[in-house]
Amino acid sequence: MLELNHIKKIYHDGDIEVKALNDVSLTIARGEMVAIMGPSGSGKSTFMNVLGCLDQPTSGSYRLNGQEVAERTQRELATIRNRELGFVFQSFNLLPKLTALQNVELPLVYAGVPAQRRAEMAQQALDRVDLAHRVRHRPKELSGGQQQRVAIARALVNNPRLILADEPTGNLDSHSSVEVMALFQELHRSGITVVLVTHEPDIAEYTQRVIRFRDGQVVADEVIRPKRAEKEVASA
Repeated sequence: MLELNHIKKIYHDGDIEVKALNDVSLTIARGEMVAIMGPSGSGKSTFMNVLGCLDQPTSGSYRLNGQEVAERTQRELATIRNRELGFVFQSFNLLPKLTALQNVELPLVYAGVPAQRRAEMAQQALDRVDLAHRVRHRPKELSGGQQQRVAIARALVNNPRLILADEPTGNLDSHSSVEVMALFQELHRSGITVVLVTHEPDIAEYTQRVIRFRDGQVVADEVIRPKRAEKEVASA
């Protein structure tokens, strides 16, 4: 599903050349659940931006679902991001004046989905993350764990093949973190590919593969036996 060959990403700061990614080659198969780890400045965020078609490599090949990303137009890349990928961020990125349902509807608004169908799809996505009882609540009325689950529902609403999560448990307590990882494991079992960045080894243990970056390169790639997370239905 994700094939990267000899990927390089170089930034210039005046006369200084920064190799954010330096000859990265790897494959992530459809349906895998992968953790990306590494210290600050190791290249993991740049790597995720490349995976999400938010940034293009300086050189090398990235094929997403068999298609060479470099050959896609900006309009085509925008369509891929909106229809095939789901993004989850550490800071939730929910609009404070909108309800949970309205926040989840947003990708469908951009996709031109009619209002009634939007509401139905958003409701289904919130049901999937056990928040059917919170659809009319605004972010300030939700706990951190609930806000992240709304963000995951928003990422799911277009039925993406791939979810990219950047430190999804970074702002959560340990209980909420386990619930979020239980949800990701459930999505993984349904066939969705999940790739997440984390600096927490105990969070990485819930995945089935850990890729470690340092200085823009992959320094370790290990298949592990994932720890099972338990989710409490309709919890706070």
